[in-house]
Amino acid sequence: MGLASTKLLLDNPRVDSLDPIEVDALADTGALFLCIPEHIANQLQLKETSRKEVTTADGRRQLCPYVGPIHIRFGNRECYAGAVILGDEVLLGAVPMEDMDLVVIPSDRRVIANPLNPNFAAGVAKGVRRAS
Repeated sequence: MGLASTKLLLDNPRVDSLDPIEVDALADTGALFLCIPEHIANQLQLKETSRKEVTTADGRRQLCPYVGPIHIRFGNRECYAGAVILGDEVLLGAVPMEDMDLVVIPSDRRVIANPLNPNFAAGVAKGVRRAS
């Protein structure tokens, strides 16, 4: 598991009149979702679309509001995701990190764009077997 701090820009793609919010985020490769505090969801006027059951680090399971869509930007990367309303800080999980092709450098505790793909996000859409 890797933890690092980073900055993100978050905005609501459904409300053009709102300015993006720059946030400090804890990037956690052991978490799945983007988690945001309620005050961020309120500032971005995000609407609850459903609920998700989340298991927290202490092993507790709780049902949390799920909001979206939310536009996430990191450097030259971006993605659209839903977010779980949970906690008092922004947590960037593996799903949006994979979508933006970001990696955590544990020794420096920082997040960077994948150095193998510095100009754009890349990923596997379908496993392909090569002919031998």
